Amino acid sequence: MVGDARWLEPDELATWMSFAALMFKLPGVLDYQLQRDSGLTHFEYLVLAGLSESPGRSRRMSDLAGFANGSLSRLSHVVKRLEQRGFVERRPAEDDGRITVATITDSGYEFLVAAAPGHVATVREYVVDVLSPEQLAQLKDIADTILAKVDPGKDC
Repeated sequence: MVGDARWLEPDELATWMSFAALMFKLPGVLDYQLQRDSGLTHFEYLVLAGLSESPGRSRRMSDLAGFANGSLSRLSHVVKRLEQRGFVERRPAEDDGRITVATITDSGYEFLVAAAPGHVATVREYVVDVLSPEQLAQLKDIADTILAKVDPGKDC
């Protein structure tokens, strides 16, 4: 099988290495800022943001896991920690008691609103402001194309 591999050309390899480094390093930058300034992981921030942007500030746990790109098991552990901090509540769905719905509390929403400016500033510093408007549009197109391949059922 090794002989049949389509090896990367030098320019493809250079692009891949830069992209792979970005995938490893950028999440750490985002996570560090959130933990330093707000005591939240990036995943916790995504969970709270996903709830805050949902109708009634509530979402089924399975939908929330998809939004935050995490497993249901990981989400359950994170939501439990957020519940302990008073930021989230869980309850059975009204239409189907087998389904669990998470809701961001008022204090969770206030905490998220306070954490958002620092997070947005970091996103601007490391992504948005270092790119031209044309590069930003290209980055969106590239990310959407790759996401469609990696996660075909998810809207970008």
